[in-house]
Amino acid sequence: MGTTEPVWSEWRRPPPTPRQRRQDVWVALAVLAGGVLMTVLVNSMGAFALGKPPHLGEQMAWGVALTVPLVVRRRYPLVVLLVVGALFIAAQARQIGDNFVPSIVLFLAIFTAGGWAPDRRRAVVVRVGLVVAMFAWLGFGLVRFLMVGPAGDYEHAAGPLDPVLASVLYGIGFNLLYFLSSYFFGELAWLSARRLAELEFRTDQLRLSQEQNTRGAIVAERMRIARDLHDVVAHHVSVMGIQAGAARRVLDTDHDLARTSLETVEKTARTAIGELRGLLGVLRADPEPAEDVTAAPGLEQLPDLVATARSTGLDVGHGTYGEPRPVPPGVALSAYRVVQEALTNVVKHAGASKADVRVRYLDTALEVEVTDDGKGRAAAAGGGFGLVGMRERVSVHGGEFEAGPRRGAGYLVRASLPTGGNGGA
Repeated sequence: MGTTEPVWSEWRRPPPTPRQRRQDVWVALAVLAGGVLMTVLVNSMGAFALGKPPHLGEQMAWGVALTVPLVVRRRYPLVVLLVVGALFIAAQARQIGDNFVPSIVLFLAIFTAGGWAPDRRRAVVVRVGLVVAMFAWLGFGLVRFLMVGPAGDYEHAAGPLDPVLASVLYGIGFNLLYFLSSYFFGELAWLSARRLAELEFRTDQLRLSQEQNTRGAIVAERMRIARDLHDVVAHHVSVMGIQAGAARRVLDTDHDLARTSLETVEKTARTAIGELRGLLGVLRADPEPAEDVTAAPGLEQLPDLVATARSTGLDVGHGTYGEPRPVPPGVALSAYRVVQEALTNVVKHAGASKADVRVRYLDTALEVEVTDDGKGRAAAAGGGFGLVGMRERVSVHGGEFEAGPRRGAGYLVRASLPTGGNGGA
């Protein structure tokens, strides 16, 4: 059975896998290597954007301190973000030479917090708080720059804006783009993971549903095969058993009757074999329709069925009422099987001397009825599986089925099978 669908708005991302943890280690090592290289290059060029830096060893130490938290960035995303944010401000306050790789580290920390923090409310609060703190630090830096910045920095300015204003707008715009993009891509990573989980869940649900449908179809097919085998075998074997017994009893006294009984056994056996071959052909072909009835018996074979029942010594009447017309092959087959099973029960269990088979063509239905003058309830007791099979056959067509003792004596089996307004196939 399928599981209840999660509330996706409350979905929590699973912890990182061992493979993802190893990837974090490699990312941290790659960023660290890049930080070392950039620090060496910046110091070699003497291009210090933040002012005079500390000695090279301390700059390397700051690079390591900023990078190491990335090793556990997906395991503890919010903690890593807070640590990296604090170290980033502290490193800038110390005026380390390279600011490019620390900016990458901060970007990764913000992105990871958005993509992996399990508590979404806390993730928003921490990231927004960090961005506010970063802009406060930026404002502090801009004020300090305006107060102590050398005037010579703008001696080549040629644009339409005031160079100081342009510097402020540039710093604000660049940082807005930086922080908004890290926030946006973190949210996008979270939504992508949630959608993937939802897709996997629905795929599993669909697979389970398909498996259940397949099992149901297999069970239904087994029931159909069992029903057909029962209908084909039970009737003919019952007739053969009765005729063989009769032949055995009169074999020494009435050769003609014994011969007739054995001929009936032979004919019935051939009929049974023919129907079994037809059924096996259907099973091997696996046709699209639920039941292949092109070579199956129908209403035209009812007289033969009645004659076979008569050969057991049962007095069987057969009547057709209404204007005969073509009916769907499936309906004709089901009607034939109902009559066949009902007569089988009469022969085997009812202890009856007389039976009556009636076929009625109604306006929108075909009705078949089999009655006998036997024990009544004995027939139902002996034909339990057969009654279930008849009821199932009729229900397939949306028809009505009735079976039970008659008033006084005997048993009644009646099936009404819809044929549609015109009765055509």
